[in-house]
Amino acid sequence: MRLNTTTSWLISITLTIAALVYGKSIILPFIFALLIWFVVKKLRNLIDKVQFIHDYIPKWIKTILASFLIFGMLVVIARVLITNIENLSLSYEQYVSNLQVVAQRINELFNIDIQEEIINFEQKLDFSQYLQSLLNSLSDILGNMVMIIFYAVFLFVEENLFTQKAKLIFTDKERFHNFSETARKVDKSMSSYISLKSLISLITTVCSYFILLGVGIESPLFWAFLIFIFNFIPSVGPILGTLMPALFSLIQFGEFVPFLIILFGVGTVAMLVGSFVEPKLMGNTLNISPLVAILSLAIWGSIWGIVGMLLCVPITVAMIIIMSQFEQTRSIAILLSEKGRIGKKL
Repeated sequence: MRLNTTTSWLISITLTIAALVYGKSIILPFIFALLIWFVVKKLRNLIDKVQFIHDYIPKWIKTILASFLIFGMLVVIARVLITNIENLSLSYEQYVSNLQVVAQRINELFNIDIQEEIINFEQKLDFSQYLQSLLNSLSDILGNMVMIIFYAVFLFVEENLFTQKAKLIFTDKERFHNFSETARKVDKSMSSYISLKSLISLITTVCSYFILLGVGIESPLFWAFLIFIFNFIPSVGPILGTLMPALFSLIQFGEFVPFLIILFGVGTVAMLVGSFVEPKLMGNTLNISPLVAILSLAIWGSIWGIVGMLLCVPITVAMIIIMSQFEQTRSIAILLSEKGRIGKKL
């Protein structure tokens, strides 16, 4: 009996992973639509706090207004980023020769011949390839915008029918109450994570932007946005957000001073915010083990790349909350949680 259960679990996990990998082109636009729906809903609730709007403006108009604000902001950000990435890709070739200057200065300082290593580093690094890959990813997202909007519209349509369908599924009042409580916990956890993490990332980004601007790195807005995005990736994200502009400054200027300023300046900001500001603001908002966060980063990153890394924490938190409600998966939820404290079962 236990062997059959284990086999069933293995088959289910294999099929799920296969569906996530091969259904990426369908699932990811839906996830983006789900995130947009969630943010629009929160923005709509924020707008609704204005008494006049609450009393006289219909819900569907508030939804359209919030949607236009979110989609408009996303399109503007994407266009600005694409322009910055294209400029960086074109200027990168002009800076490659500076690597030879860096190699020569290292040789003078330490009397070490690293000419060959620098050449290998240049070939492996290939910033233009990474920038082109990022540009393609942004273009794909913009190309899927119609599908994302299509999904989002139907999510808003289903929003009003969801509670009614849930009542028909959970006919028992207690089970419906437990289901509603679980949905509320997921909503609260996601809302807290997205809002607080965005605020923390924004603090890091603003401070880092002025450091990058002071150094004179090309396209500081692009690097600042990269730092903002990488802050959503657990552990390795802030490190990558610091290293990438620092390495590019080495290529751009061919000097160590700008590199060291960015490395220590942006790195110090990331460390201070991550060590002091983030724990104060977020506290125990996310009931997730640090080890599980790193593992989920590796798993979702291997399935969906950078997008998977960005989504790994909210997905894992939602999984913990949902699995804690069922006897069959409750033990897994305890293992994934930070201290083993989880909610009541359905």
